[in-house]
Amino acid sequence: MDETSRTYDVIVIGAGPVGENVAERTRAAGLSTVIVERELLGGECSFWACEPSKALLRPVLAHAEARRIPGLGAAGTRTLDVEAVLAHRDRMAAHWKDEDQADWLASVSVDLLRGHGQLDGPRKVTVHLPGGEAVRLTARHAVVLSTGTTAALPDIPGIDTVPVWTSREATSAQSVPARLAVVGAGVVAVEMATAWQGLGSQVTLLVRDGELLERAEPFAGELVTAALREAGTDIRFGVEVASLAPHGEAGDEIRITLTDGGELVTDEILVATGRTPRTTNLGLETVGLVPGGWLDVDDTFRVTDVPGDWLYAVGDINRRALLTHQGKYQARIAGTVIGARANGETVDASPWSRHTATADKVAVPQVVFTAPEVASVGLTTRDAERTGRRVDVVDYDLGLLAGAQQYLPGYQGRARMLVDPERGTVVGVTFVGPGVAELVHSATVVIAGEVPVERLWHAVPAFPTIGEVWLRLLETYRG
Repeated sequence: MDETSRTYDVIVIGAGPVGENVAERTRAAGLSTVIVERELLGGECSFWACEPSKALLRPVLAHAEARRIPGLGAAGTRTLDVEAVLAHRDRMAAHWKDEDQADWLASVSVDLLRGHGQLDGPRKVTVHLPGGEAVRLTARHAVVLSTGTTAALPDIPGIDTVPVWTSREATSAQSVPARLAVVGAGVVAVEMATAWQGLGSQVTLLVRDGELLERAEPFAGELVTAALREAGTDIRFGVEVASLAPHGEAGDEIRITLTDGGELVTDEILVATGRTPRTTNLGLETVGLVPGGWLDVDDTFRVTDVPGDWLYAVGDINRRALLTHQGKYQARIAGTVIGARANGETVDASPWSRHTATADKVAVPQVVFTAPEVASVGLTTRDAERTGRRVDVVDYDLGLLAGAQQYLPGYQGRARMLVDPERGTVVGVTFVGPGVAELVHSATVVIAGEVPVERLWHAVPAFPTIGEVWLRLLETYRG
């Protein structure tokens, strides 16, 4: 076999969780599959996002709750064992080694090429190996792009003169900075502010506009803001960074000049202002696409701007839903579609088909692991207002639930349910409060399954749990 030229049924570029799921599905369909990865197998989620960030956050959230639980107050007054927390984070990130992931790929008979893969024309991929050699691959049936996103850094004067944290550095730092400035108001910004404030940093959160989590229900940002300030975080709304510069005799501090004329000196700065697709150096121009942009796909994840059924894009780079679990959902559908087309089966385009994606449009669950947690799925009132969709808004104070008070005395939280009054179905739910992350799947099932509100009366929640909020929302809605 010519080692510089190989042919497979399917070529996958990008071995994060999404790419791995595509490869597993196409291999299960009997198609020879190779996956190409230039960094660690498992990608952003395993090593710099989902896993390490939650490993930092869980001890912080549990410690905050312990202060308020009868009998555990003394435990809550103790400082966190930072060394133990960071060691736990390192274990959850597999110490940034991917041997287990490589073993798993081998166990499902997916070949691996470590290197930088680029399109080189229709059904063609060139892989540049670390040693400088190149391997040219040809796909009989499909090439799947699953390269994810990277942090988008704004054009701030002086940003190239100081060591700036992105989400990668924020989740993998080996020590706690005395002072940390966080620029942004989204999920990464508020989660990392929560984590590092809880681990001992003095965090200053710099927010361009007037609220946190602006895509969520307004009360979510309000409750998170109050909790961060109670924990000691300095939140400054309506400010932007005008410039950055080294500071101090050794130049190991960072001076931040703000647009309101103020200044701030910090030890580290995290810039969490958005994501951009990893499509710049992917060879898109060889198939008539523009490098650097998001890729448009249909509901089978075929790239619509390329003729034929051979090029697919799954995960963050298609911008449908920038979440790992939604990317894996897309991967399962794309892999199934590729297998069906390769084996001569008809692809079913109906909404309930295993060949058609719908959940990443109407039932996208997300959890923000702050104190309090924010769990949501489906529409928000802002979405409804923006699109002119009529909804009935149902609110309930989670603190009134016996289960919530059992969970945490003095519980503070809120739930909102949006109902389509014409169809009588739930189209959006948001929960904000301690421990609400585990409620979001029930809401996802209700929305994805289009369960009529009248039928939900027969789904009886256990008492005393926070899940009893479903009954209270229905009572509030119908009286």
